[in-house]
Amino acid sequence: MILSKSYFYTLRENVKDEETKSSNLLARSGMIKKVSNGIYMYTPLGFRVLKKIENIVRDEMNKSGAQELLMPSLLPEDIYVTSGRRENFGKNMFGLKDRYERDYVLGPTHEELFAIAAGSMIHSYKDLPFNLYQIGRKYRDEPRPRFGLIRIREFIMKDAYSFDFNYVGLDKSYKIMYDTYVRIFDRIGINYRVVKADTGTMGGILSEEFQAITDVGEDILVLCPKCDYASNLEVSECIDIPKENDEEILSKELVYTPNVGTIEDVTNYLNLPASKFVKTLIYKIDGQFYACLVPGDRDINEVKLEKLLGSKEVEMASIEEVEEITASKVGFAGPIGLNIPIIIDNDIKYMKNYVVGANKSDYHYMNVNNNDFEYYLAGDIKNVKEGDKCPKCGASLYFNKGIEIGNIFKLGTKYSESLGLYYTDANNTLKPVVMGSYGIGLERIMVAVAEQSADDKGLVWPINIAPYEVAIVIIDPKDNTQLEIGHQLYNNLKNIGVDVILDDRDERPGVKFNDIDLIGIPIRITIGKKVHEDIVELKLRNGEINKEVNVKNIVNNVKELIM
Repeated sequence: MILSKSYFYTLRENVKDEETKSSNLLARSGMIKKVSNGIYMYTPLGFRVLKKIENIVRDEMNKSGAQELLMPSLLPEDIYVTSGRRENFGKNMFGLKDRYERDYVLGPTHEELFAIAAGSMIHSYKDLPFNLYQIGRKYRDEPRPRFGLIRIREFIMKDAYSFDFNYVGLDKSYKIMYDTYVRIFDRIGINYRVVKADTGTMGGILSEEFQAITDVGEDILVLCPKCDYASNLEVSECIDIPKENDEEILSKELVYTPNVGTIEDVTNYLNLPASKFVKTLIYKIDGQFYACLVPGDRDINEVKLEKLLGSKEVEMASIEEVEEITASKVGFAGPIGLNIPIIIDNDIKYMKNYVVGANKSDYHYMNVNNNDFEYYLAGDIKNVKEGDKCPKCGASLYFNKGIEIGNIFKLGTKYSESLGLYYTDANNTLKPVVMGSYGIGLERIMVAVAEQSADDKGLVWPINIAPYEVAIVIIDPKDNTQLEIGHQLYNNLKNIGVDVILDDRDERPGVKFNDIDLIGIPIRITIGKKVHEDIVELKLRNGEINKEVNVKNIVNNVKELIM
């Protein structure tokens, strides 16, 4: 690409509506541009990065034995109705009607369609196993698009699906995909961890996420410094159960606590630690209200709550609903006297003489014990905290933020049963096909690399996904020798397959250097006055090399670095 003849721009100032380092740098470097909330365009530079990521993903998927196809994005809505997922997606699914008033959706994910495709050839167990994949667009009407390209409404995804006749086969297919993902992310050079995760709307029997370790991200990763334990906070198990104590049980006491609607307020007012309090939160779960109790220094984990009850929808009750149920202002809910089922966290079974809301505005009960109310269910419904014990080795856990760049699911027979995907076994018995699902977000890889490697000058791409591998900067394009040598090097490098930029713009050297640093080109060749002595400068974006090289040797130097 010769910059004086190409579509190329950069921005000097930070972009106001981009909240993360990566999205700001990608916008400033002219690689992406926001069209609407959660919708982006990719300019030629950004598109090249995405295509190089896509090529690595495709190469490793093909090596794994998977076969590529392409699915439509515009799909009949009844496909998702049949599988039972239309209601689960709710407003997150874009819906529309055609001219005949038939209902269609923009595909948020394609399990159903892959099952239909597989059904075209599966008749006998002899037709299995196989793996199909595509690299295509997905659409989800996110209520709060955020973090730049991390949570968007239109995105590019590699999704693959394995089809086996039993769970032993699924285990093998799953392991192949696991190893394939490791090779993909290792090739790109991402710092990642594999963590256990919630199966969510996908369903199934096992889910693991490949999480890029970053300073920004939607997910909190729970990690152990001494063993390989890694989990998403949503499903991380709490094993720190309080020990029985010999504290004498006291009688509950109603105390006046005016205008203290938060745990922090009431702890300060009563001069007691948060560990002596129990929070009561009202939830609406599958249409029924529950009071959920956790220690005052803990937060409720809604995913665990959903799993405990086997429910489909968990949401906080509204302010109006809480006030009606408790007959008090928000902030004073408690378990005593409530007429809805009560769920307590396991820790509370071992607590004595704790403080709860009194279901009376401006009042709390002190010295409450478990015999003061009846509860419906007890379980692990709280979030892990940093410093809690590792479930595997007992060491103290720590947290990192992460960007989910890939996920793998053992779906089992959920979709095959709902969509009629069956095969006949050796005994001529009809059985459901066993499926696995495997996704990778291409934009998320782009963001993760940008977050992990960028510096104060801009992006720092690994050479295998950089938009261009080499940038040739001509200091003075009015100097015929500089211009001639620059074009010669440009053509020589192109002829041996190097992706190269020639910056021949009539700009100040500082502007050119800043632009090349901002867009993150790994190798820079600077052609200045010393070219008259057959000398050019070779510099790596990561700072590892900065030296003068004879013009005759520069191509070989570049070849050694990238080939």
